[in-house]
Amino acid sequence: MEIWKVEIMDDQELIGLLADLESDRAERKESLSDPDKIRACICAFANDLPNHNQPGVLFIGARDDGSCARLPITDDLLLKLSDLRSDGSILPLPRLTVQKKNLKGCPLAVIIVHPSDSPPVRYKGRVYVHVGPSTRLASEEEERRLSEKRISKSLPFDLSPVTSASLNHLDLDFFTKTYLPATVPLDVITQNNRSLEQQLIALRFLNPAGVPTLLGVLTIGKDPREFIPGAYVQFLRMEGKEITDPIKDQKEIDGPLPGLLKELYETLEINIAVAVDLKAGAREIKHPDYPVASLRELAYNAILHRNYEKTNAPVRLSWFSDRVEIQNPGGPYGQVSKENFGKLGVTDYRNPHIAEVMKNLGYIQKFGIGIQLARKELDKNGNPELNFQAEDTHLLAIVRRRK
Repeated sequence: MEIWKVEIMDDQELIGLLADLESDRAERKESLSDPDKIRACICAFANDLPNHNQPGVLFIGARDDGSCARLPITDDLLLKLSDLRSDGSILPLPRLTVQKKNLKGCPLAVIIVHPSDSPPVRYKGRVYVHVGPSTRLASEEEERRLSEKRISKSLPFDLSPVTSASLNHLDLDFFTKTYLPATVPLDVITQNNRSLEQQLIALRFLNPAGVPTLLGVLTIGKDPREFIPGAYVQFLRMEGKEITDPIKDQKEIDGPLPGLLKELYETLEINIAVAVDLKAGAREIKHPDYPVASLRELAYNAILHRNYEKTNAPVRLSWFSDRVEIQNPGGPYGQVSKENFGKLGVTDYRNPHIAEVMKNLGYIQKFGIGIQLARKELDKNGNPELNFQAEDTHLLAIVRRRK
């Protein structure tokens, strides 16, 4: 479960919201029997259309009239509720906590959802809002109001405007034919009947003033490095164990994110050596020196979590004879520190909207598990333990070769 610094709500405030059947800050569900409705509710609270600037609360284990459903609140239930956030179906990632409560003798799972800094938030490409005590799809006008709310908030750097860029610097054909259909359901696109510029604004590739954002340039820019010099991966393969040893291969992997991520994965695949053992019955057992899934997770993490502000340094992937080193500019961010880096459940997002794009394009399946998956694959393949060096200005992952 991810940890967020959130406003604490005491039991009396929760009891008041549970009893207020007309409040647009509370909903009640008897169980987890319909996860889609719970996700839509989380999306609506994160959008905070009424502009309360206060959390919305979802009570699991309560009936519509506020009475107690006597639902057993197990650890498994709490874990499933927490996973509603991390599975990537709600984007950008909502800030929420899941708590086990006993309010006036009623056992409840309480989901506290905080207003998003970057509305509109979507569930499976659709925007939901709260109107009175119920959740429903947002109208076009309500979506516009949510987009305008972003202007007054302190936005993440990946939504900052690239003032020297224009629509002409974006690959609009890729946006309309590939990215938009992968992100927004076709019926929503048809019903909204928006102009191209309005669609780009809705998906944060333009700001409300029509200026391309860092996110837009990185994702659908024709040449992202024209505006963001460090937007590439520097790949070096050495003959030996030192950076000064002869170079076997080198290249710069760049371009918009979809192509960059694809080429990066292909580069990892072709550099992995595979040993083959022939067992009884001519069965082949393959032993790669590195599991590609592990290197992929670490490399994608480096691109996702890197700092694009105040640095022109690229992500560096250095392949030695005994190890692979993946370094990204930018130290630990937010609640992640040098001391707790890599621990299960401790994560934060310097670039939450880049994370959204990578999820929409299928390069991330679930949030917050990349390092754990990398460790699992290394252990399964027989590689030594994954090591990290976390500094103020960079993060370095060291993956050692299987012997």
